[in-house]
Amino acid sequence: MNKKKIAIIFGGASPEYGVSLESAYSIIKNMDEDKYEKILIGITKEGDWYKYEGDIENIKADEWREKGKCTKVVLSNNRSDRGIIEILEDKTNLIKLDAIFPVLHGKNGEDGTVQGLIELAEIPLIGCGLLPSSLCMDKYISHKLVEAYGIKVAKSIVIDMQTSKKEIENMLKTLKYPLFIKPMRAGSSFGITKVYEESNIEKAINEAFKYDSEIIIEENVDGIEVGCAVLGNEYLETGEIDEIELSDGFFDFEEKYTLKTSKIYCPARIDKSMSDNIKQTAKKIYKILKCKDFARVDMFLSKDNEIYFNEINTIPGFTSHSRYPNMMKQKGVEFKELVDRIISLELKTN
Repeated sequence: MNKKKIAIIFGGASPEYGVSLESAYSIIKNMDEDKYEKILIGITKEGDWYKYEGDIENIKADEWREKGKCTKVVLSNNRSDRGIIEILEDKTNLIKLDAIFPVLHGKNGEDGTVQGLIELAEIPLIGCGLLPSSLCMDKYISHKLVEAYGIKVAKSIVIDMQTSKKEIENMLKTLKYPLFIKPMRAGSSFGITKVYEESNIEKAINEAFKYDSEIIIEENVDGIEVGCAVLGNEYLETGEIDEIELSDGFFDFEEKYTLKTSKIYCPARIDKSMSDNIKQTAKKIYKILKCKDFARVDMFLSKDNEIYFNEINTIPGFTSHSRYPNMMKQKGVEFKELVDRIISLELKTN
């Protein structure tokens, strides 16, 4: 059997560079050696692209630039090439690809930028394309689209660096505390602050502006945070619903990757009827925002059993302890099978 040549892109000029390395490591390690030839492409924090040849353990340890052979590469925008161009000392070398799997998180990777390059090159793209990637990264636009289809979202306002203090004060009068101050386009809870009173607003806004030029300020939904893994295109299936239990605050970056004071229950501690309702809502949101192949839909379940949309992760974390693979595992889909099924979804359509 001819192996399919799959490029896996990791790293990226993003605050979530380190998370990408861990996710990519797990995916690379679990790809079927008999079915796929792996072409590893690392993007440095500065945004330089390299074809990496070396031990994948160096990727996990963030030592891939120092301890492996790295050759500069660019993605060819010639559709007839359908591949990457390796830049050698005295020549260039075209490597044709059957598909590209970007395992990137946050800005410059999960926001449609890399997806647009891949689509322009007409190379099969594993995961969400340009439109859903950019839509889902923008918290306000994705909320408004989903709300238009009758799904609840938290009440919110949007400000940018030109919004005056007086305007912010007037806009805040329409919201109830506690509030979440969030960068519009960032992941892994970078720059997010939960604010309980007006005196802490300015500090939280300044923190969010470190990650984006626009900020969304939204009301807290009193209830629990739940997530749903969605897999597929024409036919959609879901993993089990998970539930985040917090002792205080919110599920910030540290909690997501250490679980120091929080706990994740999978399946969630809700009845089957509500679980089914959340799964159907997740599928609906996935379709509204035109996702493909796989994504994780995050929602809130309020104390009065109302479902609120929070966000979609178009490239969710993919480590052995990440939520998406664990939700699918609860439905009987082990990590290696899951990776194979995601890749196969795209290869079947091309």
